[in-house]
Amino acid sequence: MFFHKKETIHVVDVKEANPRFAQLLLEQFGGATGELTAALQYWTQSFHCENPGIRDMLQDIAIEEFGHLEMVGKLIEAHTKNVDQTEAYKSTLFAVRGMGPHLLDSQGVAWNANYVNEGGDVVRDLRADIAAEAGARQTYEALIKLAPDEGTKNTLVHLLTREISHTQMFMKALDSLGKLTDPFFGNIQPDSTVDIYYNLSTDGKDERGPWNSEPTFRYIADPLAEKQS
Repeated sequence: MFFHKKETIHVVDVKEANPRFAQLLLEQFGGATGELTAALQYWTQSFHCENPGIRDMLQDIAIEEFGHLEMVGKLIEAHTKNVDQTEAYKSTLFAVRGMGPHLLDSQGVAWNANYVNEGGDVVRDLRADIAAEAGARQTYEALIKLAPDEGTKNTLVHLLTREISHTQMFMKALDSLGKLTDPFFGNIQPDSTVDIYYNLSTDGKDERGPWNSEPTFRYIADPLAEKQS
């Protein structure tokens, strides 16, 4: 059961309408990294999750994301409502669709369920969620740099902040499962190549780091020579 409170989590206060910026904001309403995608992704994942604590977390965050979707929608509405029908306004997607948010991204591509990344395994899903939050945070960072007024910027900073919070929650959930840094999950045991790093870039200096060094990895400097031997 859901109840809608007619009050946003964070105050949405736009001082100066800018329909061109509203078109950019559509990216977080009907885009691949947007709030609708996140809300439906976490909500769907929660039904796969047998861990009651993580299931509850996924549902809480999903509901918060629906609240964020409302905030982005109100921003778009405020940036398109009561705007003079200038050439700048007519050149945006809103000239055809009308004011307010639409299930489109900033380029006019319709939202689709392929954006929702869920796979029925809690470890796999939580890792996908961390990536989703990173994508949303990057989009908000770009939008903040272009924000035309302080009210819009403040709302976007709040939304970006919550992406960081959610990332922390997902990381802590993975850590509680012992899977924050352990790549293995599932029931199929890997074969003997699991700790091998193949050096397949031969031009220039061979770069080394913890991603291809002992004790985690056996570094194969020349895979062709190794194969022939």
